[in-house]
Amino acid sequence: MVKDIPCVILAGGKSSRMGEDKSLLPFKNKSSMVEYQYDKLSKIFQNIYISSKTNKFNFNKSLNIIIDNEQNISSPMVALKTIFEKIEYEKIFIITVDTPLIEKNTILTILENSCNYDITIAKDRYKIHNLCGVFTKKIYLNILNLIKNNNHKINYLIKSSNHKILSFNNSNQFININKKEDYIKANNF
Repeated sequence: MVKDIPCVILAGGKSSRMGEDKSLLPFKNKSSMVEYQYDKLSKIFQNIYISSKTNKFNFNKSLNIIIDNEQNISSPMVALKTIFEKIEYEKIFIITVDTPLIEKNTILTILENSCNYDITIAKDRYKIHNLCGVFTKKIYLNILNLIKNNNHKINYLIKSSNHKILSFNNSNQFININKKEDYIKANNF
């Protein structure tokens, strides 16, 4: 059980390609994707938070919800800013709600390799997964500057930080659920 690094599940996106809030869609044996992700990650991390625009979750009365400070901007960069302002940890494991198939060993490998970096993230054969990894408070000022310049692209944050990108062979664990067909495919794994 990881105690010194919390996990934050990002669940505040617009879900525009899905056409409905994907974080609340049933997944596998759980009432919602966020509940599935929360239960799975609770077996790894002692402290779990959910980042969102609103508290729309009712599967657990003692959830730690981080509500974005800026309600009118949907951006993972704004979510990161709010997360670092509201919780007191030097390092945080960040993952999106729509990557529920991530494997425990992948998470542990990212954590183990994050010691000397401000950002440590995963990649597979096809792409880099900007929001699956460890982020440190050292990037906070960089986040503020990017937001000030209206730059909300996480890849700019990564490139301008001391970072490490770890390669993983199993691409299926990184299935990102954006559309109905992704949802069906992930539910069948």
